[in-house]
Amino acid sequence: MATRRAFAQEDKDLNTTSVTSSRVKEYIDIDLTFQAKPTSGEIFKKKDAAAVKQAIKTLVMTNLLEKPFDPFFGGDIRGQLFELADRDGSSILRENIIDNIEAYEPRAEVLDVVVDLYPDNHTLNITVKFKVVNTEEQVEFTTRLSRLR
Repeated sequence: MATRRAFAQEDKDLNTTSVTSSRVKEYIDIDLTFQAKPTSGEIFKKKDAAAVKQAIKTLVMTNLLEKPFDPFFGGDIRGQLFELADRDGSSILRENIIDNIEAYEPRAEVLDVVVDLYPDNHTLNITVKFKVVNTEEQVEFTTRLSRLR
């Protein structure tokens, strides 16, 4: 990401000269398995695309109203298992997931969300394709949710 800066008059020729700089930002999150490294006892970390993928998985798998004081956080896919399985339901779920990722995960740019409903099996498949911001890396996250009884 380049930044353009203007300097004072003492820095000469402001109209033709600009300074361009860039900064590489590394995305780091803790691993939610909370496993400790055997040598140091520190918790493992997820970096870059793995960190963003873990955050999107958490966001998609969280139910609405599950996070205190933020009723709109979450993809609410578990709640959709017991709704009518039709095209409207899958498109509403798809839009909800896209809106949540855009609102709560600034490190990801959504490329595509595919929602497949299988009403006879009470199963729901979701595939989220996204690009990690500031990189050209594309990542795909797939989850399958089915009713146990």
